[in-house]
Amino acid sequence: MTDKAEGTGDLTVREAGRLGGRKVAEKYGREFYGEIGKKGGKAVFEARGREHFEAIGKIGGSTVRNRHGIEHYSIIGKKGGETVKARYGPEYYARIGKIGGSRRGRAKAEKEKAAEEGQEKQ
Repeated sequence: MTDKAEGTGDLTVREAGRLGGRKVAEKYGREFYGEIGKKGGKAVFEARGREHFEAIGKIGGSTVRNRHGIEHYSIIGKKGGETVKARYGPEYYARIGKIGGSRRGRAKAEKEKAAEEGQEKQ
């Protein structure tokens, strides 16, 4: 396959795609890409199911791990954590930790209650 788009002189396929993308963005706005992405993702989900996304996610994760090493995840996690801390403040983690903890406590209590009710019915 050639890099040159047929009938365009010196314009490469990449350049033609970039120009076309800019025209679409000018005409419909950047949000358009998000909208069509969601529609496409929904269509793929309906056609192929959750397992497809799990499989391609594993392939992508393996590729990243092989290319950058396991340490990469630690580095990007730390960067993400620092960004969240800068954006929301250090107390943010304490606040969401309490929310998560209370949900786990409720879920555990509900499971225990369901188990008790199941035993009473027997």
